[in-house]
Amino acid sequence: FLNFVVDPAALTRATLDDICSKGSSYGHMPPSGIRVNVEHTSTNPTGPIHVGRARNPIIGDTLARCLKRCGHEVTTEYYVNDVGKQVVVLTWGVENATPEEVAAEVEEHARTIGRNEKERDKTDHRLVANYRVANKKMEAEPAVKDEISSMLRGFEAGDRTVIDTVRHTAEIMLDGLRETLSAINVELDRYTWESGYIADGSARDVVERLKKTKYAGTTEDGACFVELKEFGVQGKNTKFTFTRSDGTTLYTTRDLAYHLDKFTRADRLIDVLGEDQKLGSKQLCCALEILGCDRMPEPLFYAFVSLPEGKMSTRKGVVVYLDDLIDEAVARAYAEISKRRSDISEERKMEIARIIGIGAIRYNIVRVQPEKQLVFKWEDALNFDGNSGPYLQYVHARACSMLRRAGDFERDTDPSKLTDEYEIKLVKVLSRYESVLKAAGNDKKVHLMPAYGHDLASAFNQFYAGESILNAKESRNAKLTLVECAKTVLADVLDCLGMGAPEEM
Repeated sequence: FLNFVVDPAALTRATLDDICSKGSSYGHMPPSGIRVNVEHTSTNPTGPIHVGRARNPIIGDTLARCLKRCGHEVTTEYYVNDVGKQVVVLTWGVENATPEEVAAEVEEHARTIGRNEKERDKTDHRLVANYRVANKKMEAEPAVKDEISSMLRGFEAGDRTVIDTVRHTAEIMLDGLRETLSAINVELDRYTWESGYIADGSARDVVERLKKTKYAGTTEDGACFVELKEFGVQGKNTKFTFTRSDGTTLYTTRDLAYHLDKFTRADRLIDVLGEDQKLGSKQLCCALEILGCDRMPEPLFYAFVSLPEGKMSTRKGVVVYLDDLIDEAVARAYAEISKRRSDISEERKMEIARIIGIGAIRYNIVRVQPEKQLVFKWEDALNFDGNSGPYLQYVHARACSMLRRAGDFERDTDPSKLTDEYEIKLVKVLSRYESVLKAAGNDKKVHLMPAYGHDLASAFNQFYAGESILNAKESRNAKLTLVECAKTVLADVLDCLGMGAPEEM
């Protein structure tokens, strides 16, 4: 080991000059030329996003933001599962359920769960009633079951009318899902349809290629599989089935075609997946190796979000949606802002509440390592003084307030005017930003970003509390320069976390 000590004066000068020169791009790396594909969310278009899977879009979006700052060409992608029984059942319900049947289902469901409020006026929520109607009819009426089975067969056979009808329904559902994602500041670059790999023949091509390998086999009923024992898969999961007994493809087959397609468009693939997908991901990589792939997708697994007992828990077995969490966060933030700020309009209170509420959700979810269990607690998420999103946002607003009160000043990075221990500590935290971005992005350790943000906010507060900044004489401009640099970096951290950076709170 080699021990060395950095000269505080040299570090201060170099760090502050760099931030003043680069502004909001401080810490960002030059273009790498590496294309990175981050697939996240990809929830089935058959209902709203469940709160348990809220980690997926937030982790995926945060990772993409970090990777962009690492200089990579990043594409975020949503794989739309518009193939399969659930989405076909939904489509039948949208096409055939009468308004009276849907209204009756909504009322019955409200009685069942003990809630009197109407279905949320959002397409992904409204269509759930159509799905429930179709599901009940399918169980009760053989003719409906036959119609749905016929649609499924037509889909697999490439019937363009069926494919277009199902995709239209999925698009309607996606409108609602996109609205939810947009509310938490998540926008995706690309939506890729599973049905496309049936229509263009690439799923069938995967089948033919796998059949020709030495690992291929057939079950007694005619289903095709590849044997994965040689690849370390154990027990009953060694057979990776890629066709049904009637020869039709499975989700796994189309997922192989999808990943082969993605590898033609990117140098590095990252799949954000729930912990329940570990086996499927392992089998996918084994099958890709059998197909001759020399690169593999990198899974980023997360444990599901749970809620404590209370208003936001699953009541009478009814799921809690991400939309519910968003509404609750904004309402709680609004109540807190109303207590603190009687001097601003209701409209402005709501505007700030939305910024704080969404930030609270995103920060609280991404601050815990993805593979660790997360119980979402409001006392943690909306703690203005703790390890939370509102704390970072409050510190940013505090820095903005000081700069407003200071007015114009001449930047000064003279280290001889910044020698206090809290000034040097803040500079040291600022100097770490690029290394944190590298680890958060390149190594997929997104939880490091909120941890760094908290360190930065805490270091700023220590500096702020221990200094008479505006009344300083010779060192005033240097101290204000440090405030400005801290604000600049903190604003970029907040943006990297997908959070707003309010200038007042």
